[in-house]
Amino acid sequence: MDTGFLSNLQFNIGGLGAVYSAIACFTWALSLAFSIEYLKKEEHRARYYVFTIITFTGFVGTFLAGNYLTLFLFFEIMSLASYVWVAQEETKGALKAAGTYLAIAVIGGLTMLLGIMLYYADAKVSPYLTYGLIAFGFAAKAGVFPLHIWLPKSHPVAPAPASALLSGMLTKAGVLGLLTMSFGVFSGDQIWGRAMLVLGLITMLLGAVLALFSTDLKRTLACSSMSQIGFIMTGIGVGTMENASARTGVLLHMFNHSLFKFVLFLAAGVVVMNIHRLELNEIKGFGRNKTFLKIVFATGALGISGVPLFSGYISKTLLHEGIVEGLSYLGSFGRAVEWIFLISGGCTLAYMLKLFIAVFVEENEDKKVQAEYDEIGKNGYMSLLSGISVGAGAVLIVVFGIVPGLTMHRMASLCTDALGMGEDVSIGLSSYFTWECLKGSLISITIGILIYYLFVRKCLMKDGRYLDRWNKRLDLEELIYRPLLLTVLVFIGTFIARILDKAVDFTVFLLRSSLFSEKPIPREYAEGNAFTHLVGDTLDRRYRALRGHDLSPVDTYEHRLAMWYYRFSENHNIISRSLSFGLALASIGLLITLGYLLSPFLFR
Repeated sequence: MDTGFLSNLQFNIGGLGAVYSAIACFTWALSLAFSIEYLKKEEHRARYYVFTIITFTGFVGTFLAGNYLTLFLFFEIMSLASYVWVAQEETKGALKAAGTYLAIAVIGGLTMLLGIMLYYADAKVSPYLTYGLIAFGFAAKAGVFPLHIWLPKSHPVAPAPASALLSGMLTKAGVLGLLTMSFGVFSGDQIWGRAMLVLGLITMLLGAVLALFSTDLKRTLACSSMSQIGFIMTGIGVGTMENASARTGVLLHMFNHSLFKFVLFLAAGVVVMNIHRLELNEIKGFGRNKTFLKIVFATGALGISGVPLFSGYISKTLLHEGIVEGLSYLGSFGRAVEWIFLISGGCTLAYMLKLFIAVFVEENEDKKVQAEYDEIGKNGYMSLLSGISVGAGAVLIVVFGIVPGLTMHRMASLCTDALGMGEDVSIGLSSYFTWECLKGSLISITIGILIYYLFVRKCLMKDGRYLDRWNKRLDLEELIYRPLLLTVLVFIGTFIARILDKAVDFTVFLLRSSLFSEKPIPREYAEGNAFTHLVGDTLDRRYRALRGHDLSPVDTYEHRLAMWYYRFSENHNIISRSLSFGLALASIGLLITLGYLLSPFLFR
């Protein structure tokens, strides 16, 4: 029996797909458990749960996809379903952020589709073009610069359990595509590797700087996600040159980042759930007497900062060692890469220290507010189920960091297919706690402490209050993308449309006056046509018989029907001759063409 489209769906339960499917089951289950308390007063809980399950299906399908067609289908299911997360609260800010999220998802998806069509059509074009188009869609979902604009805007408005999945899990679907192409198709390709590396460095450093300046708890964590994706992208760029340490570091940092952001966003969700605020000056002191939440948040912060004995130290050490090993082919550029990596790691510690001290160490300036926060701690600030959901990931961060050989290396060894270096790939280093390994971490930690005390405390604070000194005019969406899409492109399109419309009108006029000159009709009427004349004259005669006098010339039924006919004809001519009508027909033609091109793959 021919199953048509379904026969073209292929799945491959490889190592990375199996591991991330297991991670997805773990994180989605805990996120839904936390959502029970977090959303108990929400009006649209059912909608949230339904689309959370749909997004889960799309995510797992993406990681288990066996071909590009299957991957694209589930990738788009995941992207479109997760739009509901961002728009869940239906506020003005949420709907605007959701619009940005959807725009990036649609543009990325269409670009990816074009690349996939070129791939299946076996077009005689450069592989950089084909895979570059596909990579564009993956980079959009991963939050790579300059397609990162949805990250800092979506997370503050989305529910915290959704933010944990958006940041920790969905971005990895984008990383998956970039990783498989870089370690597979373009393995050893310096041009592709350097492109990934440059994008990674910009994303890593810019995300860290944005997080430093932010005074919103969830926005800081969102910018942090951008920066950590940059760390992974940097590893991909170096790992493209068959660098085992970098490739292993990429895999382990993917796993780690999923855990870090899951823990940190759920901890932020506890704050929001209790006081419905995110601004640091308002939530300052909330966690002073909340020991469990303090330990959980500190665990996530230390992990993501790469402090020894926490899992982030393992993956960041591998990435750093990969950069050191790559100095031979990176040349003088390699030292710059290493220092950008170390400085970005220092910024990570600085902004996490900023969040921890603000929420869990300092007192609120308003004594009454601080008293309210302390009272919340005494009366219980989350249920047992929520506590288990928040704490489970924190336990893994510590366990993975203490015994990496029994945990993280075992996970990485299952994913050698994704590394693209065969079954005998060397996983990790002989020891993580030699001076050479510790040195990089200690340099980053020192840089982070200096940035916090010399920059954050001195430049980003005044009289005990945190200041948002980031220039809002540097927002890429408002500065470039919206003006480009809504003003410049509209102006250019309108200008071209007017020229083409006039050209079409002139061409039609020439054809009508020459080759297709109109023949005179057998009978001409003063106004209207035969139908309006017949009906109008009949109505006028009946009016004269009933009333005993004629209507004025402009009030006769024949004249009124003729005028209606002229208006209808003019509108019809405008529509049929306009460029818009032509574009509508062209769009129908493109859809038919697209269906024809995809038909061999959809209806075999």
